Amino acid sequence: MITGAHAILFSPAAEPARALLQDTLGLPWVDAGGGWPIYALPPAELAVHPADAAGYALYLMCDDIEATIAELEARGAETTGPVSDEAWGRVTGLKVPGGGALGLYEPRHPTAHQPPG
Repeated sequence: MITGAHAILFSPAAEPARALLQDTLGLPWVDAGGGWPIYALPPAELAVHPADAAGYALYLMCDDIEATIAELEARGAETTGPVSDEAWGRVTGLKVPGGGALGLYEPRHPTAHQPPG
């Protein structure tokens, strides 16, 4: 029934944000028509966390956060700050042109695409 997920970034600087996805992150893409790029993402998973208010967050996962940051910074990416060491993983963010950020984290827990055992 469900065949995938489609995430949207809203940005007043859409072209530089698209360059981040295409050139810096190297995401493959297709033209959905009229020059409208749609970027492929790696396999995804979805979690639900208890919270006082509804909301959404998008994190890109990696196996080695320091190596990933070094590679992305060499391509011009900027992080939101130092890596934070959390119980569930190591995390920072990638600044998106026009405002906002994409989370970047190295999980410590089994992922849905690599279950334990």
